[in-house]
Amino acid sequence: MLASPLHPDPAWRARVAGTAIGLALLWPMLVFSEFKPWVLLDAQSLAAAGHFLAEFLTPAHSPEFLRMVLRETWQTVAIASAGLFLALLGAIPATLLITERLSISRLGTGRIRLGAAVLRQAVRSLLVLLRSVPELVWALLFVRIVGLGPTAGVLAIALTYCGMLGKVYAEILESSSAHATEALLANGSSRLAALLYGALPESASELVSYTVYRWECAIRGSAVMGFVGAGGLGQRMDESSRMMAGDEVSTMLIMFVLLVALADQVSKLLRRRLA
Repeated sequence: MLASPLHPDPAWRARVAGTAIGLALLWPMLVFSEFKPWVLLDAQSLAAAGHFLAEFLTPAHSPEFLRMVLRETWQTVAIASAGLFLALLGAIPATLLITERLSISRLGTGRIRLGAAVLRQAVRSLLVLLRSVPELVWALLFVRIVGLGPTAGVLAIALTYCGMLGKVYAEILESSSAHATEALLANGSSRLAALLYGALPESASELVSYTVYRWECAIRGSAVMGFVGAGGLGQRMDESSRMMAGDEVSTMLIMFVLLVALADQVSKLLRRRLA
């Protein structure tokens, strides 16, 4: 369609039609989601929000409260680190099993034996199950089983991140050069030795970089899981939010931002040293 003086854009009909279709689809979504932004203008809501924001602008800074915040911040880091360590205990063996490049049965023929293929698919399915359930959902389940506290957070991170790490580790190893790994396996090397001396030297930087990134994500996740009772800084922030203590929420939010920024800097430093 050629442009005209009245309609300089030749695709204006398609743009208008696309906008109309988008609005027509958006309206029922807003209705079914019960989206009601006007409740924010309710007098009671405005009064509560004003009181909360007035306290929020003056963060709590009493020595006793700051000591509690530092203790909970350290617990948040501990939850993330312990959960990631447990995830690695499951992800590393799973990586050995599902990485086809480390398969001994495919040497020579290039085909994997039926038993090995079934085992590999079973482990892959388990990893899919683990990572398909968000850590927040795992945390809710474990809070019901083991009660409130950091144990639920550690287990939730361990399960979800085991599935994530196992999948990504295998993909990283599969994308590396196969020459050294196949040479070691062909000369009678074990799968673990082929991993350590064949595939790992080439992929170590990428593996460590992704692991550090997941640790950073685990710190953020452990703080969020605290809102469902899984311990750490998030649980204290949830308690203060319920009491509408804006000054306490402000202090813990600042600490949370600093914690994530510190984790990001550590991650950048390690990536730079491994580059």
